[in-house]
Amino acid sequence: MNSDDLSMKTDDVLRVELEVFRREHRDLDDAISALQERGTADQLTLKRLKKRKLLLRDQIAQIEDRLTPDIIA
Repeated sequence: MNSDDLSMKTDDVLRVELEVFRREHRDLDDAISALQERGTADQLTLKRLKKRKLLLRDQIAQIEDRLTPDIIA
């Protein structure tokens, strides 16, 4: 997702996407933890899940920045 995508979306749409991304991020965190605890996951799978989780974190941060008003101190 680039900044052009964010600028064309309404705040309501961004809030919904933010919740979806947060939920997916939590789900990935749980899945990664479960796979590591069981020791059944191969390293490639874990790496892919962690990469997706980092991408989601970046998208969450971008949306939060867009939704948070600039405050001049």
